[in-house]
Amino acid sequence: MTPSIKDVAAAAGVSVGTVSNVLNRPEKVSAATVERVHEAIDDLGFVRNDAARQLRAGNSRSIGLIVLDSANPFFAEVARGAEDRAAEHGMTVLLGNGGHDGARESAYLDLFREQRVRGVLLTPSDLASPTLAAAGIPLVLVDGELPDARIAAVSVDDVEGGYLAVRHLLSRGRRRIAFVGGPASVRQVADRLAGARRALDEVPGATLEVLATPALTVLAGRAVGERIAARPAEDRPDAAFCANDLLAVGVLQGATILGSVRVPDDLALIGYDDIDFAQATVVPLSSIRQPAHAIGATAVDLLLESIGDPTAAPRTVRYRPELIARASTGS
Repeated sequence: MTPSIKDVAAAAGVSVGTVSNVLNRPEKVSAATVERVHEAIDDLGFVRNDAARQLRAGNSRSIGLIVLDSANPFFAEVARGAEDRAAEHGMTVLLGNGGHDGARESAYLDLFREQRVRGVLLTPSDLASPTLAAAGIPLVLVDGELPDARIAAVSVDDVEGGYLAVRHLLSRGRRRIAFVGGPASVRQVADRLAGARRALDEVPGATLEVLATPALTVLAGRAVGERIAARPAEDRPDAAFCANDLLAVGVLQGATILGSVRVPDDLALIGYDDIDFAQATVVPLSSIRQPAHAIGATAVDLLLESIGDPTAAPRTVRYRPELIARASTGS
């Protein structure tokens, strides 16, 4: 049986109140008593229920983080940034994987409210979801923002990112561009495609083919790469912009596995996010970098601002993406 605070008190020959003081206000207890209580704690293997104590005090040291896909290295780095900043303030981060599922996000929000977290950082699957307005808890949007700025947010200009990616491909002389990404309902995918179209409009004769995917994964990208390789050479795109690096890794694998397509000679390839693995592929991937760690840290900053002054107007921080050119685009 797990030892209780009553067991510690009995073993140390003191009251439960004295044990509580040793744990929370040791300056009120004699040094000899503190030592005796800690000896009892060590002997019994007692671990206090800090979460319950914080719930009673109404002062949790935790914040929630709900991301679209915890398997994506981009969101893993966002989480690391949030954890590092939270730790500076003596707080911890509880992670939830929304999985592009609004109902799942709502369930996590309910769970975090029950846990009395100080606030939640959320990458929403749907910015129009009524869940956002009814969260009932301090909230910061991560990698997305509302047009009316009624909720604090930190994001990256994905339209500009899509524009930078395709403008780079066009600058390398490519004219038959494929956009690989999906589902189209994902805001980031739609914005990156919009930026790609904007770049195409600046170059007469350049074309854009959309190769939709059911998910933003390596396997989905590999399936597209295999389809590209199976097409006659004259019917293939000469460049591909993938909505994230996982797709780009898959396209690289699928298109080149049989040796019929060479990257970048036959197919220039660029991804998005610039995850660590992007520069370690067989052909290092060009990518659009997002400052993932800074995004997570800034989200915590915005949340603490909101907690500190609930009457202040929500603040939005928008980072600019950066082109990182590597061998996959001939750079």
